[in-house]
Amino acid sequence: MSRGLIDTNIFVYGIDEDSKYFEQAKQILDQTEKQLVTTSKTLIEFLKVVTKSSGYNLNSDLASEIIEKIIQSVEVIYSTPESLPILLDLVRRYSPSGLKIHDFEIISIGLTYGIHEVTTFNSKDFKSVQEISLSDI
Repeated sequence: MSRGLIDTNIFVYGIDEDSKYFEQAKQILDQTEKQLVTTSKTLIEFLKVVTKSSGYNLNSDLASEIIEKIIQSVEVIYSTPESLPILLDLVRRYSPSGLKIHDFEIISIGLTYGIHEVTTFNSKDFKSVQEISLSDI
């Protein structure tokens, strides 16, 4: 079974019933054709987004419950000693800055585990990276 790396926005829209992306995000998260994978960094970013007072303003208990549900169906991968050299190589070649570094760290962790496919609603953040492919959404 192939594996696909899930970006933060898929999880965020997957809980936001008012989002125009809610149905699509739910379909992605409920599919069974490929093993869904995410990084611990992605889950931390999810917590940041959903607990932020200017965002969804969820309390920490509810946000933690959602994370616990996510990790029941999605494989979580972690940064390894091999991830940092991959990240630094990507940074040298693509020159991301600011918040974009986070996206490149997620990519580097996925590449460490041999995962080259990313599923996101923010394809512009990833489309220049030749080492990965983007899922059709």
